[in-house]
Amino acid sequence: MSAVKLKVIDNTMPVILSPSNDASLPLMELKNVCKAYGEGKGKTSILNNINLSVKDGEFIAIVGFSGSGKTTLISLIAGLIQADSGELLKQGKPITEPGPDRGVVFQNYSLMPWLTVYENVALAVDAIFTDWTAEQRKAHTEKYVRMVNLGAAMNKKPAELSGGMRQRVNVARALAASPDILLLDEPLSALDALTRGNLQDEILQIWQQEKKTVILITNDVDEAIYMADRVIPLNPGPDATFGPDFPVNIERPRDRTALNHNDEFKKLRAEITQYLMAIGMEKNQAINTDKITLPTVRPNTSNDWQQDNSALKPSQHDLGRARYLEFSQLSKIYPTPDGNSTVKVVDGFDLKMKKGEFISIIGHSGCGKSTVLSMTAGLNSISEGGIILDNREIDGAGPDRGVVFQAPSLFPWLTAFENVTLGVDKVYPHATKAERNDIVEYYLTRVGLGDSLHKKARELSNGMRQRVGIARAFALSPKLLLLDEPFGMLDSLTRWELQEVLMEVWERTHVTAIVVTHDVDEAILLADRVVMMTNGPHAKIGKIETIDLPRPRTRKALLAHPDYYKYRESILTFLAECDHTH
Repeated sequence: MSAVKLKVIDNTMPVILSPSNDASLPLMELKNVCKAYGEGKGKTSILNNINLSVKDGEFIAIVGFSGSGKTTLISLIAGLIQADSGELLKQGKPITEPGPDRGVVFQNYSLMPWLTVYENVALAVDAIFTDWTAEQRKAHTEKYVRMVNLGAAMNKKPAELSGGMRQRVNVARALAASPDILLLDEPLSALDALTRGNLQDEILQIWQQEKKTVILITNDVDEAIYMADRVIPLNPGPDATFGPDFPVNIERPRDRTALNHNDEFKKLRAEITQYLMAIGMEKNQAINTDKITLPTVRPNTSNDWQQDNSALKPSQHDLGRARYLEFSQLSKIYPTPDGNSTVKVVDGFDLKMKKGEFISIIGHSGCGKSTVLSMTAGLNSISEGGIILDNREIDGAGPDRGVVFQAPSLFPWLTAFENVTLGVDKVYPHATKAERNDIVEYYLTRVGLGDSLHKKARELSNGMRQRVGIARAFALSPKLLLLDEPFGMLDSLTRWELQEVLMEVWERTHVTAIVVTHDVDEAILLADRVVMMTNGPHAKIGKIETIDLPRPRTRKALLAHPDYYKYRESILTFLAECDHTH
């Protein structure tokens, strides 16, 4: 690794000079890099023949998914682990160990909780620039804390910061080391859409200002196109390899709203998405559910079950019935932290839904989306107004409402089958054991878990556990399905798969459904209407967009529909206006 040279132009602040580069050499190269874990029969090849050439100052986005080896790739470039074969070169010299010339920002925050923002960043500065004076190191640390807009929080500790602010500290710490290459391993994936967008802009601003080379790992196609010069898919492992390069020939600076009208953006977005979906189809075997038939038993959640416990499941003959679900001036009031006053988080949420309708609720973090959903589920008390479902007022939790949360609450010591059976046994006490088993197997198979029925929940991936949660909700045959950002913790490929699964199962049941999401494309894909909420406190419905797109829907068909970008722009514009008034 070349030594960093310093030139002091005054008594307080040094200038960092990058080592001279041979212009004919790429800044970094990976040649036929392979990496496996384990030994003997347990050996698994993670990366296979990875080749990459990165120019000085280039911004590369690698679109990676769960299990594709993306963190392994970043760790190799960072020098945290060694390749089994192949070459990793920085300015023509082998990468053999970590170094300050490569700054890394991982998905988790990894801050010292007992240190302030300033002290967390100063750790890196003090360790690297040992020849500087204390004043020089202090000025350098403060420069990068302010660069990520944390000047006012310089003396706060991580526990006092939001998730977005903690990730800003990580970025500041990496940049303060003055690396040649900034390695970003899904640094924004755990953040809400508004914070994520703001941090994207800050990273781009720093990239242009500091002339860094950036390699970004992301599972978000829009993020990759918005930020990068090149987008490269990392095909799912084992034996993960790079797909083709997708150059982003869109002029900078880029504007999110303007991109919605940009033909190059639409074309590139469709090409990358379709490529990734094709990978997913190759990776996953087709689901065969022909052998399982859903029994015609009715659940005990129907209004007249006590009077009529026949085995016939009620048909959806009254689909479209008006005011099946009604929110009347719904409000939620919480006491302030000091206990001296109150704050109205949701203020007069008013909405009527037809039976069988699917609605998406979208808005920025803190707008009360999940609060509305939890009141509907009966898990949170109603402060003002009311909710009527099928002519009955909601006053608590009940089996007539199936709920799918962001993190499915499964019993880890039970199998997927047993976790779903728990609810089915309660809701179908009058059905035979064989009928209940068929219900469980039908829905688990329908969501793609036919081969994993008897695996323990702790042995399943996040995506598989979420499939169990969806199967469990549908198996209860609820009157109302409530989904609270059900795919928010999943990578894009898994999220797309489960959206398709959800749509396919919903088409068979037409259960009345509400999904809370911060994903504009998900909101459009799933819903008959998109309900947009204003920022909190005093959040309410700001706008409702009716989605007049044919069903059944697929992501591929959506991207090709002439009205899709019109709906997308309507929602993005609303969210941008809320952002400006926040």
